[in-house]
Amino acid sequence: MDNRRAIGSWLSGPRAAAEDMGVDFGYRGRRLGLPETGPGSVAPVGRRFGALFLDWGLCFLIAYGLFAGSNQQATSNRALITFLVMSVLTVGTVGCTPGKRLLGLRVVSEDGGRLGFGRVVVRSVLLCLALPALVWDRDGRGLHDRLARAVQVRI
Repeated sequence: MDNRRAIGSWLSGPRAAAEDMGVDFGYRGRRLGLPETGPGSVAPVGRRFGALFLDWGLCFLIAYGLFAGSNQQATSNRALITFLVMSVLTVGTVGCTPGKRLLGLRVVSEDGGRLGFGRVVVRSVLLCLALPALVWDRDGRGLHDRLARAVQVRI
C-alpha cells in the first residue's frame, strides 16, 4: 500500500474515506427534508459565523455604551448577557437576530414552524456556552440547534 494514500485518507477524515468507498451522504439538510439550495436550505457555515460576529459586535457596543465607566471584563460579561437577552427576544419573536437578518438567515424548528419559547431559551443558553455550538452534526447543525430541534435556513 502506498503510504501517501494512507496518510491522505487519515488527514481528510472519515467522511472522505467513506465517500471514496462509495457511501453517499447526500447534501446538508437532506435528512431534514430541506432543499439543497435556495430559500429554505441549510444556512452555510460562513454566513452563520458572520451573523454571530455582527450580533456579538452589536451586543458589545450596547454593553459598552450602557456601562462605559466599567472595566473591560465587566463589559464583556454584560455583552454576553445582552447577547442572551437579544437572542431570546429576537429569535423568539421574529425568528432571527439582527445579524442573521442582515445576512439572510432565519432559525426555524425542524418541521419548518416557529420555535417555542422554551426551545428558544435552551438554544440561546447553549449558544452562550459556546462549546455546544462548536459540535456539529452531518447536516451542519450545532449541538445547541439539535437539542432545541432547530435549524438555521436561508430566507
